[in-house]
Amino acid sequence: MYSSQALLRSSHPERGPQGLNLFAAATAAILAGAVLMNATSQPTTSAAPAARPRPVAHPVSSDALPHVAGKRITTMVVEFPPGGISPPHHHGGSVTVYVLSGVIRSQLEGQPAIVYHVGESFFEPPGIVHLLAENMSTTEPARILAVFVADEGATLTTYH
Repeated sequence: MYSSQALLRSSHPERGPQGLNLFAAATAAILAGAVLMNATSQPTTSAAPAARPRPVAHPVSSDALPHVAGKRITTMVVEFPPGGISPPHHHGGSVTVYVLSGVIRSQLEGQPAIVYHVGESFFEPPGIVHLLAENMSTTEPARILAVFVADEGATLTTYH
């Protein structure tokens, strides 16, 4: 068993191998498509992004992909405090995001902003600027699972 499987199983014991395989299949399907986002949408709160709290990423696992030389899959849980917002950034590989709790609004460069609820996911192609990721609630935290597929040694997140 890979370390990421053990971590997922220990975090959610009710999800057996079938649930993990379903998650892997869903992740692969999401990696094949992209979500469109709107560049004209505004944040939901009046505070400037610099004044709002930032999310905190917690590494969960990182494994080399034995069937894809030079590639690594890394998972992180990202916690958004109430009203939290991530400044513009890009990733060094593909990213699939799954909303674990709360409501997240996300916007990629040149695309419409979209609101995601618990159980929904979205995809970020390599190098695209992620203009906005924010917790829609000013009173409750939100959490996402970010799954990165990138080259070995790549910088996963670069802020602009």
